[in-house]
Amino acid sequence: MAGKQFTNPFRPGAGHMPPYLAGRTEETQEFLRLLRQDVIMENLVLTGLRGTGKTVLLEIFKPLAIKEAWLWVGTDLSESHSLSEERIAVRLMTDLAVVTAATVVHVREIAGMGFRPSRKEVKTTLTFNLMLEVFKRTPGLVSDKLKQVLEFVWRCLKRQGARGIIFAYDEAQNLSDHAADKEYPLSLLLDVFQSIQRKGIPFMLVLVGLPTLFPRLVEARTFAERMFRVVFLDHLNEPDSRDAIQKPIQDSRCPVRLDEKALQMILTESGGYPFFIQFFCREIYDLFLQKRGNGEKSTIPVPEITRKLDSDFFSGRWARATDRQRQLLRVVAQVKTSEREFSVQQVTKMSKNVPHKPFSASHVSQMLATLCDAGLIYRNRHGRYSFAVPLLGRFIMRQAPDDDFS
Repeated sequence: MAGKQFTNPFRPGAGHMPPYLAGRTEETQEFLRLLRQDVIMENLVLTGLRGTGKTVLLEIFKPLAIKEAWLWVGTDLSESHSLSEERIAVRLMTDLAVVTAATVVHVREIAGMGFRPSRKEVKTTLTFNLMLEVFKRTPGLVSDKLKQVLEFVWRCLKRQGARGIIFAYDEAQNLSDHAADKEYPLSLLLDVFQSIQRKGIPFMLVLVGLPTLFPRLVEARTFAERMFRVVFLDHLNEPDSRDAIQKPIQDSRCPVRLDEKALQMILTESGGYPFFIQFFCREIYDLFLQKRGNGEKSTIPVPEITRKLDSDFFSGRWARATDRQRQLLRVVAQVKTSEREFSVQQVTKMSKNVPHKPFSASHVSQMLATLCDAGLIYRNRHGRYSFAVPLLGRFIMRQAPDDDFS
């Protein structure tokens, strides 16, 4: 009966809140420090590979900001939102209106009509339509119009006791300028927020995205390097990983217990990445319940669980690569430092040890650039690259034919 009352607590879905948030104390303290700025000098970039818990941590930040008297607006950014400067402006006003629509900006009285005249109050509130009206009647560029709207919004809100507004956007690596179309929405966003922050308006940007995000910000505006505090989410250390595994099943009603051997297996196979911890724990939890119900001994079929992970998480990304690109990625996976970073020179040297045709340095550079566009690789600093997906190297080695390497 107890087993039926206690459901599997592990949630490996994208952005799903885990049953216990392990680690991330330093990152949370850094966010609280930014909230306590008297003048906004630093905004936040929260970045990391997929599966490190960026979206989850953003959800943790939201109530912390609200508790500190900040308003919170934002959404996920898709590529369509960044097609033009006007669209990004409308996006910001739309998000703002959710928290400002009830704010009264003007009250006027209207005299009644008829034999028994009376007066009634008509209130104007800070709706999207009002912001759009301010936007349209302001002369100048889109950036001038948006600045005017944001300054107007703050004049209205500061009378209500708000400390400021957090503009939080997930998947922000999708923001980009489009020089060919003469549209610069990313540059506009940075210019506008730098301008209003210089005027002392407490509007803070929190941008969340893959490691390509910050280089893209700096490419758009070099001052972005000084405008943001970058917090990189990595895998959890062993104590925090153990907490993520054990604390959700410490409830006395939980029918599943994991011994040290099972713990070590999860630690090794997950690499400490939150998504993979949740994935392995969920599979093992369900499996143990089934085996117990059938009277079988609880064992962990690691290859079968790993195969399911490969199918659910890695295979779709692997399918984006051509055969020749896969050969290159297999070479990359052989580089000793590939789980952290690698260089064109390392890959070129390693390619001489494989049976198929080796890669020249120029060819490696060209193919890595293409793989960056495909979301499998990213450039983390000058001349260095990293896998854009955690534990991708391990997956690649599981796919490599036996005769592909010497």
